Amino acid sequence: MSAWPAAKARRVLGALERIGWRVVRTSGSHRTLRRDGWPQYRFAYHDKEELGPVILSEIAKHTGLRPEDL
Repeated sequence: MSAWPAAKARRVLGALERIGWRVVRTSGSHRTLRRDGWPQYRFAYHDKEELGPVILSEIAKHTGLRPEDL
C-alpha cells in the first residue's frame, strides 16, 4: 500500500508553500514554483483536481514533498 493518500491539488500546493516553495508565475492553472537549492517546478493542476498516489510520488521526486507534509 502506498504512503501517499489522495489529495486535492489545492492542498498539495499549500503543502509545497509550507515547505518553502513559492509561486513565481501563473498562467491559467499552470503555476511555476521556485525554492532555493531546487530547480523550478511547474505545478499544472486545477485546484479541485484529485491527485492520486502515483502523481503525488512524482511531485515528491521533484520537490521534496513528504506524505506527512500534506
